[in-house]
Amino acid sequence: MKIIVTGGAGFIGSNFVYYMLDKHPDYRIVCIDCLTYAGNMSTLAKAMENPRFVFYKTNICDRAGIFAIFEKEHPDVVVNFAAESHVDRSIETPEVFLQTNILGTQVLMDACRKYGIARFHQVSTDEVYGDLPLDRPDLFFTERTPICTSSPYSASKASADLLVHAYYRTYGLPVSISRCSNNYGPYQFPEKLIPLMIANALGEKPLPVYGKGENVRDWLYVEDHCNAIDLILHGGCEGEVYNIGGHNEMRNIDIVKLICAKLDKSEELITYVTDRKGHDLRYAIDPTKIHRELGWLPETRFADGIEKTIRWYLDHTDWWKTIVSGEYRDYYERMYANR
Repeated sequence: MKIIVTGGAGFIGSNFVYYMLDKHPDYRIVCIDCLTYAGNMSTLAKAMENPRFVFYKTNICDRAGIFAIFEKEHPDVVVNFAAESHVDRSIETPEVFLQTNILGTQVLMDACRKYGIARFHQVSTDEVYGDLPLDRPDLFFTERTPICTSSPYSASKASADLLVHAYYRTYGLPVSISRCSNNYGPYQFPEKLIPLMIANALGEKPLPVYGKGENVRDWLYVEDHCNAIDLILHGGCEGEVYNIGGHNEMRNIDIVKLICAKLDKSEELITYVTDRKGHDLRYAIDPTKIHRELGWLPETRFADGIEKTIRWYLDHTDWWKTIVSGEYRDYYERMYANR
């Protein structure tokens, strides 16, 4: 099988690349990434040494470029991780999110229609459901929860989901959609909560926390997410949505304090900042459907996952320090321009 993975130089996409190369030794992985600020080519350094892996530096909005790749590679499956994903950035420049997350998805599906594929899988987010009240721990997002977006980012992802389903209904394109909770683990860009707090704490820098830090997120270790998508590709039903949740709800402030404790850093580094506009209160996913139909459950407890994550960042300081300094942007040209 040949799988196109878009956004494969990003956090979840790169973890998926490595997961699939390891899990399926007869599969070939075609990675597409335009290497925006969040795409780091050094993340894929080991994959580039694998003869079953090939990389294309292309924007998914580039119709001619995407069609040329499909013409050459003729993939069996497409997994779309490519997206602008940071809520704060979407508040500042929403047009970029609409372009990539909606129109880019359309370009990919048009290519799938022309060249034929066995499955187009859209990687979405639980943020399309909006949020849940803090005082109702009994409430969870299910696949039947109405879409109710809070930010330009979540609105763009919800729009893409609706477009994917429309292509299924109108054109018969074989599709599936997964909506996951907050991921954490290796290779996450240090603008997100956990890697940002780790990096700042190690540098004795302030740890910025929105509001009072009482917002609750459901945390999913990235390898568990990759396993779920693998199961959906091989056994999930066409046209279906699958929620992927970690059953690991934590307040933001508790995560920051936990990281301080693990790194033996003072909580005096914590700095409370003005809350984000439209900040969702609580995310919590009910993964009953994917468990019932595909047998998936998260295998990584948060206590274990956060230990592994902190250890990874301690062992790979060069990776994230290069990102923080901005030097990673020159990595692709320096290392791969002539390959």
